[in-house]
Amino acid sequence: MSWSEQSRVRLENEHVLLTPLTESDREGWREQVMDPDIWTHFVTRVEDQASFVRFFYSCLSASDSGEQTTFTITDKSSGRVAGSTSYGNMSEPDLRLEVGNSWLGSEFWGRGINHWSKYLTMRHAFEVMGAERVEFKTDVLNERARRGLRAIGATEEGVLRSYDVMPGGRRRDVVYYSVLRSEWPGVREFLEEGPRFR
Repeated sequence: MSWSEQSRVRLENEHVLLTPLTESDREGWREQVMDPDIWTHFVTRVEDQASFVRFFYSCLSASDSGEQTTFTITDKSSGRVAGSTSYGNMSEPDLRLEVGNSWLGSEFWGRGINHWSKYLTMRHAFEVMGAERVEFKTDVLNERARRGLRAIGATEEGVLRSYDVMPGGRRRDVVYYSVLRSEWPGVREFLEEGPRFR
């Protein structure tokens, strides 16, 4: 079974539920993504209904085509959609993939949703899909995301300068983080102790 197929699964624990994106998720996404604070460091902007429709269907199309697997994250304590994350840049011959395109509605920031979502996606990548490397990248200016990646035990690797272009024309530098298979047992134990809020 290919990684594209293996990645299209339901992932959950007592805190969060991750399900592959479907058309039925649209209204739950709409409730969260209209918050401009989410998009400060993203190459995507969702500013109105038209940009939301483009964003949602581009994610759905990429997921349906197997280019990536996009998950809807549901917060189990409220039963509401909290955000999304994806498996992307899947290089199965190299046993490498990225967990990215991650966003949360601002009301869900600092509640452990990101922690448990990263735990579940990494656990599945290493223990089911057989990945050797799980990587993450973010805008070098995105201190919230960088703190979050350090808090899940990812190792900062370096900055790729002038990586891509932001709305408004700024050339974005991105910083890469990763967790390797050899590091996963320790990272897993660390994550299973629960979120550490800073």
